[in-house]
Amino acid sequence: MENKISESDLIINPDGSIYHLNLLPEDLAQTVITVGDPDRVSEISKHFDRIELKKGKREFITHTGYLGQRRITVISTGIGTDNIDIVFNELDALVNIDFQNRTVKKDLTSLDIIRIGTSGAIQPDLPMGTILASSHGLGLDALMQYYIHELSVDERPILEAFHSHCAHIKGIHPYLTAADSTLLNTIGADMEKGITITAPGFYAPQGRQVRAKNAIPNFISLLNSFQHGSNRITNLEMETAGIYALAKVLGHKALSVNAILASRVNFEFSTAPNKVVDQAIRMVLDKLS
Repeated sequence: MENKISESDLIINPDGSIYHLNLLPEDLAQTVITVGDPDRVSEISKHFDRIELKKGKREFITHTGYLGQRRITVISTGIGTDNIDIVFNELDALVNIDFQNRTVKKDLTSLDIIRIGTSGAIQPDLPMGTILASSHGLGLDALMQYYIHELSVDERPILEAFHSHCAHIKGIHPYLTAADSTLLNTIGADMEKGITITAPGFYAPQGRQVRAKNAIPNFISLLNSFQHGSNRITNLEMETAGIYALAKVLGHKALSVNAILASRVNFEFSTAPNKVVDQAIRMVLDKLS
């Protein structure tokens, strides 16, 4: 008999939906767009030809509908990789676990997952308004310390070089995962590319200083001076590395598309952030349709 997943490890609501997302397996499309902000879900689904489902619980708002013949789910994750942990495990459960028997299905489904999010550039040649596809997610958060994950032959030397670059800083245990190559070369085809840093916070963990003093001086300079071959760090945000790493562990394809709203080296923020985000949305939807 197959091992059953316990009721405390996988919580299913009385109506048969998954615990946090409040979704039934049939609610989910194979193409999934994630956004941080719950209000951004409707900014994407308003472009659909037809919306068949709207559900919400906590910060997790979901719309599923059709863009032409393609069925798409848009879901908000909230901020940070702690929420990515919830969303990605529950998305995977919806397609790869039999809820009746609480067992893993014999035939596994691989989702196409595209993040559309906001980010700050740390390179002077990346202006505000740039739409950037993350070639890799480099996580400074602790999420992947709790999962078994392996580096590819191509990922290992980049991470080792970053370890050496930051060897003088204690307490950072970075992890690195590449984007899915198919999504990067199709959805991300006409976009700038670069390594995206995922930080465990918005202020000091991204080199900002308001009143509390930073423990890592010149943090932005440390990051933007890293180079390994043609790979450089281009931007900072709070979800991409967790998305890439968990997608890889669970057998899904992932791409992060970043609307650059800030220049961290020029200390500037976009005067038209909604316009930049809308451009990123339109670029992704055009490729999907």
